[in-house]
Amino acid sequence: MMIRREEARDIGEVRIVNQRAFGQPDEAGIVDALRGLADAISLVAAMDDQVVGHILFTPVSIDGADPRLVASGLAPMAVIPEFQRRGIGSALVHAGLEACRAAGHDLVVVLGHAEYYPKFGFVTAAKHGLRCEYPVPPEVFMVNELRPGSLVRARGLVRYRPEFS
Repeated sequence: MMIRREEARDIGEVRIVNQRAFGQPDEAGIVDALRGLADAISLVAAMDDQVVGHILFTPVSIDGADPRLVASGLAPMAVIPEFQRRGIGSALVHAGLEACRAAGHDLVVVLGHAEYYPKFGFVTAAKHGLRCEYPVPPEVFMVNELRPGSLVRARGLVRYRPEFS
């Protein structure tokens, strides 16, 4: 398996990965709408030249936070069903967080499974004064501090790109 940046030739396969992983077209449509966004990080997992997984990080804003803070949201992350539970999702998350760190991002938020994301360093965002714009249980909205000390500059309401609505 190889993790790499999404390329133009991957667009169709990335759409299929997201549709199959989520069992509906919504996430694929969001990815299509966000494709090419400045500061976005889009990675694919490929096996034998077939895209089997995808992860996307896009800028988020935090009301009241230090304006120099660079924050991203992890969404979506998808692996086609027959390749799930093989470590592909974990590899995508690790590679994505490293790519965000290398690009100078200070923190990453995720709205996801409370049992899955803590193994990558995510903690409950509410404990650090961050709230999600969507009405979700606090345990599923998490943050990962990529640059030490960044969370003290990040307090307030986290807003995702309008394409997520």
